Amino acid sequence: MAEPAVPVVAPHGDSSLSTVGAEAVAGAAAAALTEVTAARKKLGWFFWVCLGWIAVVVLLAILANVLPLPNPNFQDYNAINAGPSGAHLLGTDDLGRDILSRVIYGARVSIIVGFGSIAIGLLLGGVPGMVAGYRRGIVDTVVNAASYVLLAFPALVAVIAIVTFWGHALWKITLIIGIASAPLLFRLIRAATLSYATRDFVMAARALGARDRRILAREILPNILPAVVSFSLIGVATVIVLEGTLAFLGLSVPGPTASWGNMLNESRSYITGTQINLSLVLSPAVAMFSFLLALNLVGDRLRQHFDVTEGRL
Repeated sequence: MAEPAVPVVAPHGDSSLSTVGAEAVAGAAAAALTEVTAARKKLGWFFWVCLGWIAVVVLLAILANVLPLPNPNFQDYNAINAGPSGAHLLGTDDLGRDILSRVIYGARVSIIVGFGSIAIGLLLGGVPGMVAGYRRGIVDTVVNAASYVLLAFPALVAVIAIVTFWGHALWKITLIIGIASAPLLFRLIRAATLSYATRDFVMAARALGARDRRILAREILPNILPAVVSFSLIGVATVIVLEGTLAFLGLSVPGPTASWGNMLNESRSYITGTQINLSLVLSPAVAMFSFLLALNLVGDRLRQHFDVTEGRL
């Protein structure tokens, strides 16, 4: 009869087994960290598809004048509500205007309002947000209180009221929406700055005598930039929807200027009427939907890509 196996227990003073265990844990942690890092480097093919679509739409809008497109405001009364053809790839509207040309030229309004408003919001809200989050004290208290006051106003109602009384020019709409977005961007950038203002590398820069302006530009800004970019892309999509809402209410750029919102507003009669021009109804809607979807997906994927937390490590 075989004797039962006796477990071998290392002496109290022998640290060989504990060293092996520590090395195994360290190796597993390093492998997990390498795997997470490799996964984060891969943005995925769908991200690049969305980014490519954004680039295509922006380039088409910029190069619309040099592309072989008809004048978006030219009215061809011999081709009213014409279907897709070689002369008009997406057909024409109820005034004989080329729908494809109006969709491409209309992208300009959405892109200018979207990116321009967020740029103004970053300038008006981002700079004070960084200063308030870094300096704190009375500066943070005053600017933070001002942001709460601005956030107390309903943004959509305020924008509609101001546009109604001030005018519908493109630069006015861009400026108004940019000012309305400043408090939200201030809150985002202030919170991101607060999370880095007390980090070791910032404290080291202070100890070495670096100026506050250099610390903000060289130490804090590069670290908060990924979060700002990803949130700004989602903000651009929100602003484009807001401009489309204003256009649907007749408060955006005046006609005959082409914009996606104006085209959707013009297609309302076909939605409620008996005769339906599907190309006029669907073309601006599909263009806006696909562009907004790409912006949201790219922004969200960038946020996930640059979001490094202790739980992931």
